[in-house]
Amino acid sequence: MNQLPPNAMLVRWFNALGIPHDYGQRRQLSLCEESKTLVPIGHDVFERPQSMAPVAASAWQMMQTSAEQDGVVLQVVSAFRSIEYQALLIQKKLDKGQLIEEILKVSAAPGFSEHHTGQALDLTTPDCPPLEQGFAETDAYRWLKSNALEFGFVESFGKNNPHGLIWEPWHWCYRPFLISA
Repeated sequence: MNQLPPNAMLVRWFNALGIPHDYGQRRQLSLCEESKTLVPIGHDVFERPQSMAPVAASAWQMMQTSAEQDGVVLQVVSAFRSIEYQALLIQKKLDKGQLIEEILKVSAAPGFSEHHTGQALDLTTPDCPPLEQGFAETDAYRWLKSNALEFGFVESFGKNNPHGLIWEPWHWCYRPFLISA
């Protein structure tokens, strides 16, 4: 019961990558629908074009501007990712000899990544290596902890999260329903 939904593409990816079909239930993660509407938000730190869902993109730009006004530079490492792209990221790690159990501690399975929604961002700041927990020691992280909710962004995978994922201080997701009035 509560196994992987009957989505042929996801079933194929899960089978090909060796992901258990009860992954979502075990990790307490919900399926994330791929955004159908995206707008560009500029380039990431690797000069790749990035995009987000329109409302999230607008909130991101306001948050980035506000941080900048406070002397804090927020840089995008990654934004929207398709389900297929997520699967290919995992396949690359498998090809390098990593075990699926280890990969799923740092990457959500295809279909379960908040990046699919166009509302999630991985962030960094100058002089901080991307996707490193050292981001939590930066002024940028402290600024986000104090201000991100005002713009509708929350840190999704904090310390000791129930999802079996590592702490990701760089990962922030737009959830406007959490904004206090």
